[in-house]
Amino acid sequence: MENTPKKINIALIQMTKSADITENRRRLADEIAAAAASGAQLIVNQELHDSLYFCQDENVDTFDLAVDLDSEATEFYSRLAREAGVVIITSMFERRAPGLYHNTAVVFDTDGSEAGRYRKTHIPDDPGFYEKFYFTPGDLGIRPVETSLGKIGVLVCWDQWYPEAARLMALQGASMLIYPTAIGWQDSDTEDEKQRQRDAWITVQRGHAVANGLPVIAVNRVGHEDDPSGVTDGITFWGSSFVAGPQGEIIYAGPTDREETAVVEVDMQRSEQVRRWWPFLRDRRIDLYHGLTKRYLD
Repeated sequence: MENTPKKINIALIQMTKSADITENRRRLADEIAAAAASGAQLIVNQELHDSLYFCQDENVDTFDLAVDLDSEATEFYSRLAREAGVVIITSMFERRAPGLYHNTAVVFDTDGSEAGRYRKTHIPDDPGFYEKFYFTPGDLGIRPVETSLGKIGVLVCWDQWYPEAARLMALQGASMLIYPTAIGWQDSDTEDEKQRQRDAWITVQRGHAVANGLPVIAVNRVGHEDDPSGVTDGITFWGSSFVAGPQGEIIYAGPTDREETAVVEVDMQRSEQVRRWWPFLRDRRIDLYHGLTKRYLD
């Protein structure tokens, strides 16, 4: 974390989406430019931000939305990063080869170059979230991306429930953990269940901040999206994008029901002090953790 600035202004862009990819990108470009003009140095977008969340049903024609990572899609965000002089975290539906697709975060540095990429590792398969149909699990490993703002630990959505992934990023010198996200509830859920789900989502990520002594940034989409199959009532994404500090303290909490772009200053020096108070990395019993590489211990 030696090359990380003392403070970083981070923009969280929480938006609704439509089926019009060109319009989605145009609106996002406007938000990125405005955030940069307000002093943002790092722009974090939500998961699969160019389109609707298409995993509510299983449809082979949906693969037409996927893009090569050497295409006009990546050129678009590369140009935005260069023109604004910011680091941008994107989330792409990657077409790697015919029949081989990934959910991939691509990071662009301030000069527009690709700093690195991460392919989503943990792939859910739940009602309304049929991602195993679309995405092959990532094979690039769980490693931070080196940028002009330091090492950034980028993970994606379902990865946020796994403390192992957060820990691996921390052990490799990540200065922060970032989670582009698309998560919400089905309208048929009870109000109590909705609140439990949202609270669990926030709590587990605050736990990653505490356990690793790192800031956590989660950016979710917001608004209702219909189920194309008509089987369910669709998903209402609960927004609630947030920034937590290295003790799990909430630095910024976004709204649940509307779009918002927030520029949040994060003190990157706090991690050093917090880790001195709470030396979890020092006290880890690495001689006892071999069972973590097993699926289950009988």
